[in-house]
Amino acid sequence: MKRGSVDVFTGFLRSQSGLMAEHPVRQKPAITISRQAGAGAITVAELVAKQLDIECPGDPPCPWVVFDRNLVEEIAKDHNLSKTVATYMVEDARFPLADAFEALLGLHPSSWTMMEQATTTVRKLAMKGNVILVGRGSSAITARVPHVLHVRLVAPYHERVRHFAKYNHLSEERAALVVREKDEGRRRFLRQYFGIDIDDPLNYDLVINTGRTSFRQAARIISNSIRDQMATDHTTKDYARALRTG
Repeated sequence: MKRGSVDVFTGFLRSQSGLMAEHPVRQKPAITISRQAGAGAITVAELVAKQLDIECPGDPPCPWVVFDRNLVEEIAKDHNLSKTVATYMVEDARFPLADAFEALLGLHPSSWTMMEQATTTVRKLAMKGNVILVGRGSSAITARVPHVLHVRLVAPYHERVRHFAKYNHLSEERAALVVREKDEGRRRFLRQYFGIDIDDPLNYDLVINTGRTSFRQAARIISNSIRDQMATDHTTKDYARALRTG
C-alpha cells in the first residue's frame, strides 16, 4: 500500500485522535526532507517510513505517513480551498504583479495568505508526529520544533538528472531542464518566504549525499537518527522524573 494512499492517511489520523482522547502520550517525532531535484527524496522517505513502521511500531501502532505532493491536498482541505487554488501552490516565488492580479480576480488568495495556510497545516502535522514532510518549506516552518529531525538530500547534478529522467519517464535532455528549474524555484521559494539559503547546511541536522550512498543507506541513516533521538528523549524524561521524585 502506498504511503500516500487515502487508507493510510485515514488510519494515521484515526490512530492519532484515538491516542489523544485516551491519555497524554510522549511526543512523537517528525522528519522534514529538503532536497535537490532528483536526489531521491520521495524514494528515501518511503523507505524511512517502512523501516520505522517495523522498528518503532509504538503501542498502539501508529503508521508513519509521507507527505510530499499530497501535502498541497492536505493544505487545501484544511482551509477549504478548491482544487483549482491548489494548482497555484508551487515551490517557487510567484511574480508579484501576476500574483496580485490573480488574487484580485479571485483565482486564489495572495501567495502570502497561502503560505500562512501552508504553515498552519505543516505545523499541525509535525505536532501529530510520525510524519515525513517533503519540501514546501517544512524544514524552515518547523526549524525551532525540538522533536523534528531536519534532513537535506543532495547529489551530483548528472546523477540527479539521470534519476529524475528515469523516475518521471523523461528524456535526459528534458530532465536536465526541469531539474535546474526546480532547484532554482525552491531556492527562490525559501529565500522569499523564509529569508534563508536552502543550500546552507546549518539549516539541517543531516545532509546526505545520495550520490555517495544508496537510497536504502540514506534511509537507514535517517531511521537510526530518529531512533537515537527517541531513545535520548526517553532517557532525558526518565532522568527528569527521577529528579522530581527523588
